[in-house]
Amino acid sequence: MQSCCTIHDPTAAVCRGAGEPLVMEEIQVAPPKIGEVRVKIICTSLCHGDISFWRSESGPFSFFPGIFGHEAAGIVESVGENVVEVKAGDLVLPVVQRNCGECRDCKFKGNACTKFPAASLNAMPRDGSSRFLDKDGQPLHHFLFASSFSEYTVVDMTHLVKISPEVPVDKACLLSCGVTTGVGATMKAAQIEEGSTVAIFGLGTVGLAVAEGARIRGASKIIGIDKNLEKFEIAKKFGVTDFVNPTSCGKDSVSQVIREMTDGGADYCFECVGSTSLIREAFDGSRQGCGKTVILGADLHGSPLSIHPLEILTGKSIMGATLGGIKPKQDIPHLAQKYLKKELRLDGFITHEVNFEDINKAFDLLLQGKSLRCIIWMDR
Repeated sequence: MQSCCTIHDPTAAVCRGAGEPLVMEEIQVAPPKIGEVRVKIICTSLCHGDISFWRSESGPFSFFPGIFGHEAAGIVESVGENVVEVKAGDLVLPVVQRNCGECRDCKFKGNACTKFPAASLNAMPRDGSSRFLDKDGQPLHHFLFASSFSEYTVVDMTHLVKISPEVPVDKACLLSCGVTTGVGATMKAAQIEEGSTVAIFGLGTVGLAVAEGARIRGASKIIGIDKNLEKFEIAKKFGVTDFVNPTSCGKDSVSQVIREMTDGGADYCFECVGSTSLIREAFDGSRQGCGKTVILGADLHGSPLSIHPLEILTGKSIMGATLGGIKPKQDIPHLAQKYLKKELRLDGFITHEVNFEDINKAFDLLLQGKSLRCIIWMDR
């Protein structure tokens, strides 16, 4: 169903300044334009990526005033012209990583879709404008092509994935970003082989999803590295076999400890925090000659990484992977099927649930290290 009408007075959690609590405001949501879809959000969740941008006071990563949120599940309300992939009533997930399925990159290696020129992260990708107005008629910034902290949002079709309605919406929500990033990285970016050794720096949602993916791939040893001792018991449920607390390594570096535990270095190291120093530790802890380090954490203002060419020449490698290197439209439905077949475990990632009006509680829980994923229900 196409729509030419603006939706008046839906509620959105608007952020007016860096680090400020989100405020419930009535807004206006314009109809979708060519290639766009208007989505009624059913539930959303809070990711560390939201926190990083929420804290950013200035520069290219400042999105104020704006509507955050990028991990969600919703129902198609209406579609713009030329949209044939979805229809009203379909269950869909917004995704940060574009996937048009037509450009060279979508058809071949990698997942860096080049359908549009470098698009602004705070507007619609085709025309750089906003579909949101506040109560005074002033535009609000979009966020990572999703803006899911709103009862209704508009998403470009290249940033939307249709998913089976058999998947419960709260579990589907997890596949929109964090879990897909971690599990996907083991399958696409790293392509872990059976019997491999794996080291994971940071046991948040993405790190635990790496562990789950490594378990599925048949890794023989999965080492979790985190300062939060409470995460170790949780991590066992996702396949982590060994643990390292960086504060208990004595005079040894974490990378030295990993090399000792793996008889020379882990086959695969994943950095899931977004720290240049941890990326270096992960690289140093990987195996000489074949070790691969995969960067999944995002540090918006990080310092440069220094690696001597000889370290690469010996066969070690390092790479980044947005959304785990997966192609959203073909790979996320595949992960959903794995969940339905009980091959992929999702339930353990949800530690808290709140109503939309209590969204700031979700921020508090994540900032205090008390939650993995807090599901935020729009209307319950």
